[in-house]
Amino acid sequence: MTKHYILNLDPVAKYEWERCTLRDPITAEHPALADLVAKAVGDRAGSYLVAVHINVQVLEATHPQSNQLPNLVEVPTRPPQPQLAEVA
Repeated sequence: MTKHYILNLDPVAKYEWERCTLRDPITAEHPALADLVAKAVGDRAGSYLVAVHINVQVLEATHPQSNQLPNLVEVPTRPPQPQLAEVA
């Protein structure tokens, strides 16, 4: 079974979970690797010892320019909305 995904590596990402992401190129969803293995087994109930071989082949690569910073957008903060008290 061959599946294609987009791997994004960003070692300087603000959050750890954004440093390495794997997404479907069409739906942008994160792959459920356990579901793919279950489909290969046949979704039959039971416990299985499985071997999973991952063959990675880079089809295309883009690299950000080292002198360019990502376009950061300053989002203005709004003052908190006043909370209305319940009148009985």
